[in-house]
Amino acid sequence: MLEKTQDILLAAKAASRKIVALSSEEKNRALLQMARALVADTDLILAENAKDLEEAKGKISDVMLDRLALSAARIEGMAHGICQVAALPDPVGKLLKEYRRPDGLVIRKKSVPLGVVGIIYESRPNVTSDAASLALKSGNACVLRGGKEAFRSAAAIVTALQKGLEKAGVPAEAILLIRDTSRQSAQAMMQAEGLIDLLIPRGGAGLIRACVENALVPCIQTGTGICHVFVEKSADMEKALRIIENAKTSRPSVCNAEEVCLVDRAIAAEFLPKLQKKLVTDREAQGLPPVELRLDEAAQKIIPGTQAGEADFDTEFLDYILAVAVVDGTEEAIEHILKHSTGHSDAILTEDSAAAELFCQRVDSAAVYVNSSTRFTDGGEFGLGCEMGISTQKLHARGPMGLEELCTYKYVITGNGNIR
Repeated sequence: MLEKTQDILLAAKAASRKIVALSSEEKNRALLQMARALVADTDLILAENAKDLEEAKGKISDVMLDRLALSAARIEGMAHGICQVAALPDPVGKLLKEYRRPDGLVIRKKSVPLGVVGIIYESRPNVTSDAASLALKSGNACVLRGGKEAFRSAAAIVTALQKGLEKAGVPAEAILLIRDTSRQSAQAMMQAEGLIDLLIPRGGAGLIRACVENALVPCIQTGTGICHVFVEKSADMEKALRIIENAKTSRPSVCNAEEVCLVDRAIAAEFLPKLQKKLVTDREAQGLPPVELRLDEAAQKIIPGTQAGEADFDTEFLDYILAVAVVDGTEEAIEHILKHSTGHSDAILTEDSAAAELFCQRVDSAAVYVNSSTRFTDGGEFGLGCEMGISTQKLHARGPMGLEELCTYKYVITGNGNIR
């Protein structure tokens, strides 16, 4: 087993030259074997995950513990995600454009793998299998560097996936895990010029900022989600309440969870008490975690809650906390979002088509929703099988990153003795 980060990176680069030559059938066969091996090793993976969970207790929040926790059902879901990727069209070799020049040259623009994709991520073991399956299907080798709090889980998952690769006759080095969980290994990946073709950080704002500021290799800015839901004055209130509860509470520890609720002043006096009942009173009565509402000055005059601090509208809580502000209509909501959003996912709840159109035109985020929960910003929900991450930048990739976003292109030019 390779231990040194540099040796792992070199092995991945060597493997990438073999992976690029695999046919669609060979890649799909390997993916299905990976899924079977993952399920077959369920007990081993759960045992290692239990050790991670025990060590993490008291060090991370309960919602982050949930993010770290695996179950037989979650492992089955991971395997299902791999099978979904196998069923998707192969992006490699896709003809993007073809044309003939007056001199007779035939120019073809074709989709090709990037080579080696590096992923630095935190306490989400499912990212291990998602990233590995997407990388393989798109013809790339991948180097995974998980957080120390999930290292045992990730190592057990990678071991299972490598068993599947070997059974399918594919080099196990197509999927490699960095053994060193110190900052030095992350720094080494950021500076692995010539070895890593694309680096993708998945985690909190600190991790993403460190990668963007220090990487010498191409890097995708992903993940941080200060997601807004704006309740416009014409909104169907019952529909809005269902959407907000889903966006905030279905899984508050993920990047597509709602962090800010903006309410049109015209309906604030009627809507905010209903929101407080839905997210606080009703949830307490049902034995569910209530949402702490952090209110601006206008909202505080209508419902009880915590006074919002200066940073609350710029914080990704990843918890049962929701910042709430009252705004004067769609224009002010848009201005608030443009000032505070991280460009991930933002939504308007409205029955006014003009307000919806204005919101979609002006809000500059990777995913903009009308009458829908922000929780749908996800590769699986978008039909991509799973995702490598949610890109919040604009060049190369934006939004959920699937197979196509893990490819680049090259020009193939055919002539007949042409000279210039």
